[in-house]
Amino acid sequence: MLQGLYKFVFETPRGSGSGVVFATPDGKLYGGNSGSSLVGSYTEQDGVYSSELIMSRHNHDPNYVPHYPVDNIPMTFTGVLRGNELYSEGHAPALPGAALKAVMTPINDADAPPPGKVGPDGISNGLYSIHIRMLDGMDGGNTGVMLLQNGNIRGGDAFFDYIGAYSSANGRWKGEIVNREHTLSRGERPLFGGYEVGIGFSGTYDSEGAEGEATALAGKRSIRFKAVLRKLVAVEG
Repeated sequence: MLQGLYKFVFETPRGSGSGVVFATPDGKLYGGNSGSSLVGSYTEQDGVYSSELIMSRHNHDPNYVPHYPVDNIPMTFTGVLRGNELYSEGHAPALPGAALKAVMTPINDADAPPPGKVGPDGISNGLYSIHIRMLDGMDGGNTGVMLLQNGNIRGGDAFFDYIGAYSSANGRWKGEIVNREHTLSRGERPLFGGYEVGIGFSGTYDSEGAEGEATALAGKRSIRFKAVLRKLVAVEG
């Protein structure tokens, strides 16, 4: 069975892109990229992997242009492993005639920090969207998805993956993340592009999401930013 964090690359008749997806041992899939989230499930039989996913837009910035101007799209895929990569083909009834192709490649998270301590009233497990805004007068920002589960952080966007850990109790949380480039950003994310970036953060949370301020060390630069998370779907512990 699939397990852990993966990078995916997809192709559609209207273009290609990439993102991340987390596969659980019990057959669930959670992920997305800079514009949309993916939530679904998969099964395996005789070496063939079948998956069903819902793609939902989380980035509503008017300057962001998705490949298809529709939302909450059911998709189905069928694929096989070639080495440690899963090659799949699929379709979406809402996109008639659109042949979809995707390749999932495992991301090594062996160096992730150990999970933090989550109190009984800690931030709830779930897939969250994350929207980042730079501070100190710097332009720019980023969007992605983040899976919070039992003190562990796994997530990413079209160019980067996030691995980390957090602790939470009494409405406050803190943690650490390593931000790594899984797909060349080609200058589209110049602040973090080409670096493995360590990030420390702290902030507050409620039942709908969380926010916090963070400091990232990119090379010799120290960069401050604010992050806002919104829960997209609950995830079992």
